[in-house]
Amino acid sequence: MKITKVIAALFIFIIIFILVYLIHIKFLKVNIIFYSAIYDGILASFITGLIIFLSSFFSIFNLFEKLQMFLICLLLSYIFAISIPTVIDRSLSFYILEKLNQRGGSIMLSGFDTIFKEEYMKEHRLVDIRLTEQNSSGTLVIENNCVKLTEKGKKIAEFSLFFRQNFLPKNRLIMGEYSDDLTNPFRDSSNYIDYKCQ
Repeated sequence: MKITKVIAALFIFIIIFILVYLIHIKFLKVNIIFYSAIYDGILASFITGLIIFLSSFFSIFNLFEKLQMFLICLLLSYIFAISIPTVIDRSLSFYILEKLNQRGGSIMLSGFDTIFKEEYMKEHRLVDIRLTEQNSSGTLVIENNCVKLTEKGKKIAEFSLFFRQNFLPKNRLIMGEYSDDLTNPFRDSSNYIDYKCQ
């Protein structure tokens, strides 16, 4: 009996979450897709929580069990937010599959350099959207045509670099060879810089 009601609660949550998410993306403004999906999930979890706590249908559960169901809804909303809209929005892997599909199912390997330089950046407004997201997140500011790292951004960049160098694989398969190139991607960066702010 309880299992059936847990499944019913999850079904209610999924329906509410889908409705909230669709209303948000269709009719409201979205600054950062991940954060908006998280907010939608929190709202759907609270609505579901109210139903669980107030409906006599769920009176079979004690307070602790109801709290657990509410927490499960929150966790499911996080899993959805990071695994579906955020991944599809940001993923280069999905772009490659979509581009292959757009081009009839195949592209010469030598053509990918051109695709990334001339199509990907433009089609996905990659620089614009990433700068917008970082600005909205408070990790950078744009002043007088100069993009500046905030203190928050500096801490995140330092953590990211630390994690990259210490906790990403040292023997990662890249185009048929195992390499540690992505643990320090700036290793071979040019010292010539002509784009620094004055």
